[in-house]
Amino acid sequence: MGMKATKRRARKPDATRQKLLEAAFEEMYRRGFQAASLDTILSKAGVTKGALYHHFPDKLSLGYAVMDEMVKGSLLERWLGLLEDQTGDPLRAIQRVLQIRAANADAHEIEFGCPANNLAQEMSPLDDGFRRRINGIFEAWREGFARALQRGQAEGTVRRDVEPRRVASFLVAAVEGSAGVAKSAKSLPMMRSNLEILVEYLDNLRPPQRQGRRAKARHTT
Repeated sequence: MGMKATKRRARKPDATRQKLLEAAFEEMYRRGFQAASLDTILSKAGVTKGALYHHFPDKLSLGYAVMDEMVKGSLLERWLGLLEDQTGDPLRAIQRVLQIRAANADAHEIEFGCPANNLAQEMSPLDDGFRRRINGIFEAWREGFARALQRGQAEGTVRRDVEPRRVASFLVAAVEGSAGVAKSAKSLPMMRSNLEILVEYLDNLRPPQRQGRRAKARHTT
């Protein structure tokens, strides 16, 4: 009994910290970092102010932790984690990820936008800690897409004259830009249409002898 009680006590601080991170993420997602209310975060997490300051010395450190432990993992799992689950040639895998994200986009996502994109617009000009973290998330995403395109070149499914890093950067920018304009327009169809057009664009990266065949296969799956 004594050992079990000790384990429960050891886990409790971690559980409290996780509650704070989840409540802070939700508040920041809905209101932004600057407008996020610590009182609301404490209320949602069901913890005291003393518990907050035990884990995070100030609001900024809490915001950084949300970026590092909530936003980063969620965004990269939605894109790179999904990419890793796909089979077939790497270019087709990226296309499938875009199709899945288009199909799974919902009204909540359109109303509130992409958390990383929201914070990039709000905080990158104001705080270098946020800026570096946000850029790190986008850089990991770009690198994941670039590696897939490089594998496609090695396998002969992506043209040799394609520059993987530049294309990957364009894809991430196009996805995030689409999220921003769809949020402003409150238009789920706009978001889906933009992602579908990116799928079509990627067919142009194939060697000429593969373009027609792969485009036909994409439309029949």
